[in-house]
Amino acid sequence: MTKALEDIRILDMTHVQSGPTCTQLLAWFGADVIKVERPGIGDITRGQLRDIPDVDSLYFTMLNANKRSITLNTKTDKGRAIFTKLIETCDVMIENFAPGALDRMGFNWQRIQEINPRMIYASVKGFGPGPYENCKVYENVAQCTGGSASTTGFGDGPPVVTGAQIGDTGTGLNLALGIITALYHREKTGKGQRVECAMQDGVLNLCRVKLRDQQRLAHGPLKEYPQFPHGTFTDEVPRAGHASGGGQPGHVVKCAHSGPHPGEHGAHGANDYAYVIIQPQGWEPLMKIVGREDLIDDPEWATPEARLTKLDDCFALIEGWTITKDKFEVMEILNEHEIPCGPILSMKELAEEPSLRKTGTVVEVDHPERGKYLTVGNPIKLSDSPTDVERSPLLGEHTEEILRDVVGLSDQEIKDAREEGAI
Repeated sequence: MTKALEDIRILDMTHVQSGPTCTQLLAWFGADVIKVERPGIGDITRGQLRDIPDVDSLYFTMLNANKRSITLNTKTDKGRAIFTKLIETCDVMIENFAPGALDRMGFNWQRIQEINPRMIYASVKGFGPGPYENCKVYENVAQCTGGSASTTGFGDGPPVVTGAQIGDTGTGLNLALGIITALYHREKTGKGQRVECAMQDGVLNLCRVKLRDQQRLAHGPLKEYPQFPHGTFTDEVPRAGHASGGGQPGHVVKCAHSGPHPGEHGAHGANDYAYVIIQPQGWEPLMKIVGREDLIDDPEWATPEARLTKLDDCFALIEGWTITKDKFEVMEILNEHEIPCGPILSMKELAEEPSLRKTGTVVEVDHPERGKYLTVGNPIKLSDSPTDVERSPLLGEHTEEILRDVVGLSDQEIKDAREEGAI
């Protein structure tokens, strides 16, 4: 089958996570992604958090599938000439350097347009124009400056960052959409353009329901938040605990252990929990399941308004039942009654889940130095453009191949470039 982006060539100047997330997604859809790396060093994540000595880390391998690697030193004359040729022959150039890095290399946007007017130049930055635009940003900084940390955690504790990489990976996904949109625009105009995504913007975009709630505060307390019964609201959106952004009360409840108990008999596993939501139509079946039919029509419990001040008691009733079932039994039983719920799945459980292997959401890949390892697959499924996840490239693995086939150098020119230290 035809790959959706197989005629698109990407000049990948990215490193670490936000940029490589974007370019990996484009590579999964068939784009020829040429990852440009420093000779002898490469992407810094090749050596970060290594679990096997002198082998590319999982940090690198899980962000750079389906790409080709070329080593290039743009500080040399031949290196700059090769880089110029790559700009001429590629459709998209993507970078997530610190502000001004490419300008200092002599390849600002004006110069890139001169070399290739059809080039789409895409960048990830920490912040948009404003007081922080020249500041460096990492994942957790983006979460803190984009509104996520201030609204995550419990009211009696500090702000908390999430385990999901909403700053880096989230912004990489935004950038991919921007690039595809710019490519579509180029089909109509023949011209390339700049695509910029700021990590702060991306996190705030994912926190839109909290921006919604900030405005709702002007008209009274937020009744769906756990702070409401205690009257502890200020003029800022509080940390939500387990509250649902949709306004329906939800909470994490304990479940029975689904396997041999760790440690002493009766010990509770770290992830033996489920998340349960109480919708108005779900109150009656929930009370039947937990054996409290007397509360179905009790005016002190029967309506969402009546339950607002006693949600802790509501979930204590539910937990009295869930503690007798494992989290998968809880999900099965509650779903039979259309009660929203979900087991708290550990990374171990997700890694071993057969259905995720079948759909390609989790993929096992063979690496010449590492051996077999697991990686995430394409989360976007197209009916006529399936994704084949290939291993990440070794450092400079495709240098000569790219110099011959893309740049058009002869064997002697490649030899000269190597002697100069350009590759």
